[in-house]
Amino acid sequence: MTVVGPFGLSVRDQALEADVQTGLSAVEAGLLDATKSEVPFITEAAQHLVRAGGKRFRPLLVMLAAQFGDPYAPGVVPSAVVVELTHLATLYHDDVMDEADVRRGVDSANVRWGNSVAVLTGDFLFARASHILADLGPEAVRIQAEAFERLVTGQILETAGPRDGQEPVEHYLDVLGGKTGSLVAVSTRFGAMMSGADETVVDVLTQYGERLGVAFQLADDVLDIASDSHESGKTPGTDLREGIPTLPVLHLRAQAAAFERPADLKLVELIDGDLTDDARHAEALRLLRDHPALEQARRDTVRYAEEARATLAPLPECYAKAALEELCDAVVHRAG
Repeated sequence: MTVVGPFGLSVRDQALEADVQTGLSAVEAGLLDATKSEVPFITEAAQHLVRAGGKRFRPLLVMLAAQFGDPYAPGVVPSAVVVELTHLATLYHDDVMDEADVRRGVDSANVRWGNSVAVLTGDFLFARASHILADLGPEAVRIQAEAFERLVTGQILETAGPRDGQEPVEHYLDVLGGKTGSLVAVSTRFGAMMSGADETVVDVLTQYGERLGVAFQLADDVLDIASDSHESGKTPGTDLREGIPTLPVLHLRAQAAAFERPADLKLVELIDGDLTDDARHAEALRLLRDHPALEQARRDTVRYAEEARATLAPLPECYAKAALEELCDAVVHRAG
């Protein structure tokens, strides 16, 4: 049993392990090749986050989904490169929007080179992804375009906020479906499709990816509140300090509005205040960790992960299916 990919995924079959490891190595080489330019500065900026590492969660899903067809089919690795390039491009843009200082343990591109270079580097990565897509056929181009539209729509919805009368939690889950679920769904869809799997298998794995992607982000929301820095790899309460409305906070606000409990209203007031003050931030974090809203967010994470697992039921029993199921368990484990 060998650990590969994010979350310490255990692969229990040597042949599957070899396929996944070989595929991920090829993706890494493909990412470096796709981010090279005749202009050295563009290469440096485009490879900045590639070389910083990352989970390669989406390429892993491509490799596992490809096991339901021919995992050696020529389109499998390039499609994994496409989804990871797209993901990386969004990180460059997100860091500009969020005014982030650090990404994956290194200076963010906007801090190192400025916002203009960061945005243009993200655009460069989108262009390279499109170039690879063109060789994968018009159906792949259409699928990626639809996912990218959903991704951008999710980002716009997040910026615009809930429409009149819409529940903030409902709005937030819609945002995550676009921002995160869409590209994870493309990962499993491309893996199955490029491997020549049956259309019913492609549909199942697409639904799985959508739900797993949302569960993955919800687990991050819980981790931001519940974990220590050693466990999560980042400073606890980062989203809280920056005023990013994650699920535990949205549940807190909903409960405070519904029941008007003095402790809830006081915590909302604290969160709405200046959390750049370390003492106020620590107090808000402590109170949120003990609040039922955090457990409610955990239950939502488990629900999406279990829905992802349930979609796999029609697939034949095999080591790849077991690995996909284990990813659901791993997401839930991250959320505690």
